[in-house]
Amino acid sequence: MNAHAPSGGQEGPHPSHPLLAELRARLPALTLLDQTEDLRPYECDGLSAYRQLPRAVILPRTEAELKTVLEACHRHRVPVVARGAGTGLSGGAMPHADGVVVSLARFMEILEIDPQARTARVQPGVRNLALSEAAAPYQLYYAPDPSSQIACTLGGNVAENSGGVHCLKYGLTVHNVLEVKALLLSEAGVEEVRFGGPAPDAPGLDLLALINGSEGMLAITTEIRVRLTPKPPLARVVMASFASVTAAADAVAAIIAAGLIPAGLEMMDRQAIAAVEPFARAGYDTQAAAILLCESDGTPEEVEHEIAQMAQVLAQAGANPIRVSGSEAERLRFWAGRKSAFPAVGRITPDYLCMDGTIPRKRLGEMLGAIADMERRYQLRCANVFHAGDGNLHPLIMFDANSPDETARALAFGGEILELSVALGGTITGEHGVGIEKLAQMCAQFSPEELDCFRALKTAFDPLQLLNPGKLIPSPARCREYRQTGSAPRKASPDTRNEGPR
Repeated sequence: MNAHAPSGGQEGPHPSHPLLAELRARLPALTLLDQTEDLRPYECDGLSAYRQLPRAVILPRTEAELKTVLEACHRHRVPVVARGAGTGLSGGAMPHADGVVVSLARFMEILEIDPQARTARVQPGVRNLALSEAAAPYQLYYAPDPSSQIACTLGGNVAENSGGVHCLKYGLTVHNVLEVKALLLSEAGVEEVRFGGPAPDAPGLDLLALINGSEGMLAITTEIRVRLTPKPPLARVVMASFASVTAAADAVAAIIAAGLIPAGLEMMDRQAIAAVEPFARAGYDTQAAAILLCESDGTPEEVEHEIAQMAQVLAQAGANPIRVSGSEAERLRFWAGRKSAFPAVGRITPDYLCMDGTIPRKRLGEMLGAIADMERRYQLRCANVFHAGDGNLHPLIMFDANSPDETARALAFGGEILELSVALGGTITGEHGVGIEKLAQMCAQFSPEELDCFRALKTAFDPLQLLNPGKLIPSPARCREYRQTGSAPRKASPDTRNEGPR
């Protein structure tokens, strides 16, 4: 594959642009891709229903090369979409039609592990799981563990404020990141900034929290310092089966009400179990209407005491049978099944939409009943897999993208789930971000005045509106349309009516 010269394939999707000529002259070979066949792998992230070819893809190897790219984009006023591993599920890394994708996949060095301070300093392309593997000799690990942790990158985790099955006890990305070094595109050009620091607290406004979950719209991360967590001496998982999803949802609230904070508390319904068990052979109860996976970790004495408490609460809530992992291998197998849910469902349906609403735990049963009613109305199957402990739903709506009618029904189904999440006192996203997928629902979540504040923040960091434009913050025109029609548009798209490059 020749990145700088035609390879006999199709021509690129755009006419030649002065930016590309400049970058070819300043960057090493195989750093810039602009042939159609080379751009295809970058046309979408994990939300594959929506695709857009960029003008070019650039893969810098060093911070100096990255600055060169950003300086050129700044001069030519070309939009920039930063990309990690592309595992995001909300279209946050979908390219801009007139812009370039800057992949940080080559920024994959673990710069430092400090076992005394229990911190690590990494480049944004380091894989989530690779960091825990590197910290293992020090009996440390990185706690946030998305289901995609084998592939997703720390830079992407910061952009989306990613979670995982163990975030109930150990927190989301924002709770485990101490410092971010990043590049801004100011009026004057490219500027390097640092948010946070190695100390427990930093003076001034907490801009570090703002960067976490900013979806690449404010700055491009070049270095991250994270908190590492000591490995617990022991961990065990309780798998509890329930005859109804309502009983399982009520059990979640009962566990938290009892003062227990499990290391992980996950729920799967019958459709999810039926998809996962043949795929992962996790040992799940395929006769159950729903199962809970409830983990305890700590010293052997702590775990024994907490497991007994969990089992008692679960039994009182109607769980039967209740199994406790008898070995580390069995514990890992239980979690492997849960983390395999997305690919397992992918085996039984041509396509699926993964929603990401979050609701108060006490409303879980109500929401699951509503989703069952939506399945009947939209005539589409939905498997429910979610972080039950913090109310973060992941309904997987199954459909065939080759059918425009099914696609429209799936989008409407997903939009209704998100809108109901807000109505029940929750939010439209817990960890997947807004991207392009949930732009319309941002109009339901926030008032016009609140959205104006978001736009002002975006402008303060990115006055030229070059970083990932059209994502996260809906335009006033989109919100007027949403409020007039009372529902989300039938097709998601980047919102460039007011937020595009100037």
